[in-house]
Amino acid sequence: MNLRCLLVDDEHFALALLEKFIADTPGLELVSACKSPIRAVEILQSEPVDLLFLDIQMPILSGTNLLRTISRKPVTIFTTAYPQHAVEAFDLNAVDYLLKPFGFERFTQAVEKARALLLQQNSDMPGKPEGHISVKADRKWVKIAVADIRYIEGWKEYVKIFTVSERVITLESLNNLESTLPSTHFLRVHKSYIVAKDRVQKMDGDELVLSENTRIPVARARKREVLDALF
Repeated sequence: MNLRCLLVDDEHFALALLEKFIADTPGLELVSACKSPIRAVEILQSEPVDLLFLDIQMPILSGTNLLRTISRKPVTIFTTAYPQHAVEAFDLNAVDYLLKPFGFERFTQAVEKARALLLQQNSDMPGKPEGHISVKADRKWVKIAVADIRYIEGWKEYVKIFTVSERVITLESLNNLESTLPSTHFLRVHKSYIVAKDRVQKMDGDELVLSENTRIPVARARKREVLDALF
């Protein structure tokens, strides 16, 4: 399981140490290392982040207040030189609390706690959707297993349904398909696209990257909704 990490600390040495630990740990990907908590909030509002390493004592905005300001909270590990903040940190559901100076072994323990929590959260997600939809294509009716649908593209008065094995073109409304497919598993990300949530690998700018490296545009007006739903 690859975890996207954001580091927030106003001390250069602390950031450099965390960056080295992340580089030395398989399965961790650095999104950004920020000295400014305000910049960190901007990143959290626009980029998918799985794991947040967050200092507490920072100018302008403390780590605990930063966490209170964001609605979509990643799994968080607090890093601080002040043990008196531990109770407050755990009240904010932090997965761990690293007291500076900490070494690589203690860092690894915290990461494994975070990884275990994220795996548990993912296992609680709905399984594969059941059932099928029937559409008319080439003057005949075709049954498509819902679980096989990767994404759907609106194309003039038609739609193109892309499955794991084929592409089906049908005279159908994208709005009708959106209302038919289970919202637990499918998401409208653009006026012309619906994606299967479990096929999404990452967000790259204004595009979703699906399995097999398919790229799907995300409407700017829907980007916040898409990030909340998928990441």
